[in-house]
Amino acid sequence: MPKEIEFHFKSTQDSPGYLLGQLTMLWQRKLKKVLDPLDLTQTQFVLLAALGWLSKKNDAVTQVDIANQSNADRMMVSKVLRTLEDKKFISRQEHQTDTRAKVIKLTSEGAKVLQNALTAVENADLDFFSGLGNNLSLFNQNMVSLIEQNKDE
Repeated sequence: MPKEIEFHFKSTQDSPGYLLGQLTMLWQRKLKKVLDPLDLTQTQFVLLAALGWLSKKNDAVTQVDIANQSNADRMMVSKVLRTLEDKKFISRQEHQTDTRAKVIKLTSEGAKVLQNALTAVENADLDFFSGLGNNLSLFNQNMVSLIEQNKDE
């Protein structure tokens, strides 16, 4: 008979990882509802948003830039960008100075879809996190701290 399993936390309500996992699944489910009609997954949206954000300051956004901005795996970014290119939401062009890199740009269709997605996701976020009320800013600050603390792991 196996020895009884011991948990550090007394209940699931005390486990930050468990709670974060539950919250993430609920939030992703909500985003799926608003992104499905736009033919986007959450990951595709995140990469399009990263591209849109980076494009405001740089005309030569690369796949590596998008991966770094979104804290995403480079190989996964490559695959998702191929899908976005197939959907005609982005284009890839030769980089002027780095022959190994491609410049990623939003197409006019991609910009339109991104704008619609941003509005839908931002509204979904406001609704989802509305229960935090005046604590939303503190919640965001805590998330930023945790991201910075764990970014390089």
